[in-house]
Amino acid sequence: MSVSREIAVPEPVVLNAASLGDPELTLLLPENDVADPEFSIVVPALNEEITIGAFVGWCKQGIAAAGISAEILIVDGSSDRTAEIAVAGGARVLKAPKRGLGRAYIDAIPYIRGKYIVMGDADCTYDFRKLGPFVEKFRAGSEFVMGSRFKGSIEEGAMPPLHRYFGTPLTTWILNVMYGTRFSDIHCGMRGITLDGFRRIRMASQSWEYASEMVLKSVHLGLRTDEVPVSFLKDAEGRVSHLVRGGWSTPWKAGWINLKAMFVFGADFFLMVPGAILLLLGLVPLCALSFGPITIAGVTLSINSMLLALLASLLGLQLVLVGALAQTLYDGMGPRRERWLSIFSYTRTTVAMAAVFAVGSMFLIRFMVAFFEHGSFDKILIGSNHQAIFGLFLMVGSVLIFISMLLIHAIALYVPIASNRGTRKPVARLT
Repeated sequence: MSVSREIAVPEPVVLNAASLGDPELTLLLPENDVADPEFSIVVPALNEEITIGAFVGWCKQGIAAAGISAEILIVDGSSDRTAEIAVAGGARVLKAPKRGLGRAYIDAIPYIRGKYIVMGDADCTYDFRKLGPFVEKFRAGSEFVMGSRFKGSIEEGAMPPLHRYFGTPLTTWILNVMYGTRFSDIHCGMRGITLDGFRRIRMASQSWEYASEMVLKSVHLGLRTDEVPVSFLKDAEGRVSHLVRGGWSTPWKAGWINLKAMFVFGADFFLMVPGAILLLLGLVPLCALSFGPITIAGVTLSINSMLLALLASLLGLQLVLVGALAQTLYDGMGPRRERWLSIFSYTRTTVAMAAVFAVGSMFLIRFMVAFFEHGSFDKILIGSNHQAIFGLFLMVGSVLIFISMLLIHAIALYVPIASNRGTRKPVARLT
């Protein structure tokens, strides 16, 4: 594929500029602006004067072929003529400082007018002449539409072998294992989402990791998700990709921060299931040994085994409770948050844990009474020793549950549900 560097550009006509409480952002409008678009093509750009003219042309071809009303919004942090060429071609341009891919999308939210958003890159590596599959999925009710290069086509030389055969398949597999999803290409830059879904996601990532955050939060929110095949093309002649511009370490850094995002936004995966397994493995022997030593196949399990089971039980319980806190924090829609609030109802949990703590105290008091009566641990009934350990579990466990209940209710009070960040309309100012 070849894109000519020499593009004749007339002086762009800037009808107005708009700002939304951020003096660093300026919105440039084309001469023939689209009124009331249903779709918005939102794409960050950084020094893409080589390809931006062709890209805007591709978008217009895709819009015409799909038969939709759509705007093209370029979030531009360039120091070259990218903005001029884009505006002259008929795109809106939001001028913003160079602040990262994720931040570009965050900056764009108040300026997006379409109900549906299609994202991608301005370098002509994704074929925006083919918007039909995204339109069909949105029309069918999808809220998040992921492009897949592996289900579509990858032009020879378009993707480095390290990314194609190792990085992308590995991180996609990790995410699918963590969430039980079936994505085939979580790093595909061409994707679509409803404006409502995008606002509810409440993007926080500033850089490359926005891609993983968006996928993970779409899962947390339960957005109706589909995949469509897309074509991935190699860089235009004369263009050097941003990964190559950044040096040999840039792809590794991008992969690392994406992996970090997957783990940060998916921390509950490392808590709920491992915690439940550990709690079960500890609680079963802990309960069995509370009645006294048990001999299995000639091996006697007693105090030491019970102490190990106590440790496993408390650690497992703590992991499950922290997982509940994480899910309450992640859940922007509310269903999982409501579930945990229901399970840990304030009054019911407080009364129940007070009762459990009292029972545990009784076991411990019985042990202490026996100790003072006999004056030695050796003379205390073995049953009292074992029941005292079980009592410790009841006491510590009830305190952990009570504190976690308070934190779950605190999160529900202080963290808003489905915040519509950036929904205010920009206020126009003349230039």
